[in-house]
Amino acid sequence: MNLLTRNRPTARPWPTRKQPSYRSPLIYLTLLFSLLFFFSYFFSLTPNSLLSNKTSISDSPKCPSLGGGKFLWYAPHSGFSNQLSEFKNAVLMAAILNRTLVVPPVLDHHAVALGSCPKFRVLSANEIRISVWDHIVELIRSGRYVSMADIVDVSSLVSSSLVRVIDFRVFISLWCNVNVDFACYNELDKHASLLERLKQCGSLLSGLNGDLKCLYAVNEDCRTTVWTYQSGNEDGALDSFQPDEQLKKKKKISYVRKRRDVYNTLGPGSEAESATVLAFGSLFTLPYKGSELYIDIRDAPRDQGIKTLIEKIEFLPFAPEILSAGKKFAYGTIKAPFLCAQLRLLDGQFKNHWKATFLKFEQTVDALMQGPLPIHIFVMTDLPKNNWTGSYLGKLVRDSRKFKLFFLKERDELIIRTAKRIVDAGHGLKFGTVPKEHDGTGQIEKDCPPGLPDVLLYIEQTVCSCASLGFVGTAGSTIADIIESMRKFGACSS
Repeated sequence: MNLLTRNRPTARPWPTRKQPSYRSPLIYLTLLFSLLFFFSYFFSLTPNSLLSNKTSISDSPKCPSLGGGKFLWYAPHSGFSNQLSEFKNAVLMAAILNRTLVVPPVLDHHAVALGSCPKFRVLSANEIRISVWDHIVELIRSGRYVSMADIVDVSSLVSSSLVRVIDFRVFISLWCNVNVDFACYNELDKHASLLERLKQCGSLLSGLNGDLKCLYAVNEDCRTTVWTYQSGNEDGALDSFQPDEQLKKKKKISYVRKRRDVYNTLGPGSEAESATVLAFGSLFTLPYKGSELYIDIRDAPRDQGIKTLIEKIEFLPFAPEILSAGKKFAYGTIKAPFLCAQLRLLDGQFKNHWKATFLKFEQTVDALMQGPLPIHIFVMTDLPKNNWTGSYLGKLVRDSRKFKLFFLKERDELIIRTAKRIVDAGHGLKFGTVPKEHDGTGQIEKDCPPGLPDVLLYIEQTVCSCASLGFVGTAGSTIADIIESMRKFGACSS
């Protein structure tokens, strides 16, 4: 027996080759055209913002000189209260860095969201700048653009030379060499070249393309940086708030938060100094675990001008038209001492805290029952009136002998009239003018009447600032914080 061949497996015969079946060339052509159609359809649905980072530098507009000026731009987000907080921080940053602040519009409520700094889960600076630019273009297209300077009175800051500002519409007229002050949706869509230019400008202003002499994009965010100013020898030091080990392992992150002096990092002698535009992402901050989420500038011991500015921006009043409307409702409609209740019940974290919100309100009303009746109460709430049944509000409405409730609605004449006055006043466009040599390329010749801004919230806050019987706000609501600030600084008596 041959041991070398023992148990050797028998070779398998080759499988019988099947005869190829005939396929018509039409099948392959049909498949090819189907694929081409699919991809063309996909890209037609893809938002411009998703493709804007593919724009080549050679396609980007050249950096305009803008008269040698230096500007600061940032990307606001979330609700109005957060946007106002960011605006104050932007005023401060612009003054410290000696740049002209580009005043943004008021964005739709939560049209752009940052994310969570404490959880180290936020949009990058580039992403949020792109999102904000896209939303601003939509505000212009739909005729709903209203400047932050239309709503908040910044005239005292500008007149005292504490900061220089320019309206965003004026800025992009210069930056993009277009004029879209009165553009509305139908007119803007007819000008493909103008839309393309706005897209290219957005790409440049977002920091995707261009050179450092034109725009310096600040990409440090709350995950890595806490901006300071004149805070001793802590420039570059570790911040007290860092991601804990559990979060690092769970999210696989390795961020290290450092405290950095904004003047040393982005001011004279820095790489950013020569840039025409300094573009931040979010400028939102809040106290958190003994530190601040992003900006910790509360004093300027060696800079009296900035020290004065910090004090002045603690409270910025609404525009005169808004204050006048709120006072008119308080003194002309309510006509009696009243309590204000700000009840935020449906949004986010607040919808699970009805009991606590109503408990404080009820306790305040019970205390007022010892005085003259009826008790006048102004209510600002996101709970529709037809849903008040079964709640404490419904109980108050039913007892008209003891309680007299007041509230405002979007379609009230006072609200609409005030919105028209805001548009007519055009406070925002008073800051910065388009030079005569601007050729207005791409200008829309036919003016489109702008839409009316939503001013209900601002007037409601003003009414609450006039409530002489007190104020009950929703715990944790930034709207309540603004009202408390207005009451502290006597907005109703100014």
